[in-house]
Amino acid sequence: MQHYYTNDPDLAHDEHSFDFELGGHVLRFTTDSGVFSKHTVDFGSRVLIASVLAASLPEGSILDVGAGYGPIGLALAKHFPERQITMSDVNERALALAKQNAADNGIANVTILESSMYDQIDGQFGVIVTNPPIRAGKTIVSGILAGAAEHLLPGGQLFAVIQKKQGAPSALKLMKATYKTAEIIRKEHGYYILKASK
Repeated sequence: MQHYYTNDPDLAHDEHSFDFELGGHVLRFTTDSGVFSKHTVDFGSRVLIASVLAASLPEGSILDVGAGYGPIGLALAKHFPERQITMSDVNERALALAKQNAADNGIANVTILESSMYDQIDGQFGVIVTNPPIRAGKTIVSGILAGAAEHLLPGGQLFAVIQKKQGAPSALKLMKATYKTAEIIRKEHGYYILKASK
């Protein structure tokens, strides 16, 4: 069985398109087999986007780790046209869709690249957001959460969405050990939005 956090360019295509309102903008998404949440923008991503948009964010560019076909990064890019958004994923098909979705929505302030966690990420960011690939395992998720520290500017913020039953309490513990501050800023239907500051 293929998972959205693996790379299988030979997987049979099953493209699907839909419109979805995020952050006050209606965006059109094309998805395909082999990507996460292909039929709609998943609830966790929606809550994460709303939480980030409601927060007081530091200056700087934004990084979306595990961007998939792009709902989080593109919603933020649409909302913050003056900021540069970098979107990364390991799934080549998801990245191709993210590029297509950026073009289809007229979003130019994005850089979309293949990266496993932070191995191809250069520079530092004011904000890092992630809906981490829980099924990829705790090592990957922990690596994304802790590894963000090296790529945040001083005072930078990390936002993550994780379900309580999928390890949010232990993720918060890791973030408290890694960052100056870490807290739960929102709980909704079992999803926790975690925020850390460097």
